[in-house]
Amino acid sequence: MTPILWIIVGAAALLLIFFISLYNRLVRYRNTRENAFADIDVQLKQRHDLIPQLVETVKGYMGHESKVLIEVTRARAGALAAHSIDDKIVAESKLSSALAGLKVSFEAYPELKANTNFLQLQEEISDIENKLSAVRRYFNSATREYNNAVETFPANIVSGMFGFRREKMFELGTETRAKLDEAPKVSF
Repeated sequence: MTPILWIIVGAAALLLIFFISLYNRLVRYRNTRENAFADIDVQLKQRHDLIPQLVETVKGYMGHESKVLIEVTRARAGALAAHSIDDKIVAESKLSSALAGLKVSFEAYPELKANTNFLQLQEEISDIENKLSAVRRYFNSATREYNNAVETFPANIVSGMFGFRREKMFELGTETRAKLDEAPKVSF
């Protein structure tokens, strides 16, 4: 073989190794993102298991506010029925919004707030919500890294060839965001 042919073969081999390393990096980022969502799934399962207990505890005290309880139950059912990561993100945003509505309703029932079962459930849900917040941050960080890898040159060439695409972050949703943007109501 001539020296020019060796150079061409060497350059082709280096180019192949480069594209293989880019592909493998994209796969690692995608798998990290999926693993991060699996951590979210664990916390969501715990939250979903606690919600029926919370609803049952509250039912006796809040009989006339059944709309709020029905909304929480429906949102939980929707969250359990979601299968893809994107569907779960939307469903969990609705459930978080419904739980926020339930939390506001609790304030009107001092005897409920004194119930030990309720207090224990509320503490457990608060703990799970804190853990969910942490794993959502990790998921969003992994998603950001993945999206950056998918969209930057030259990895975007490989990502386009093999079907890697930009993924959604785990966001609050418009309803929850709107509630958080409102000023809190304080009354004495």
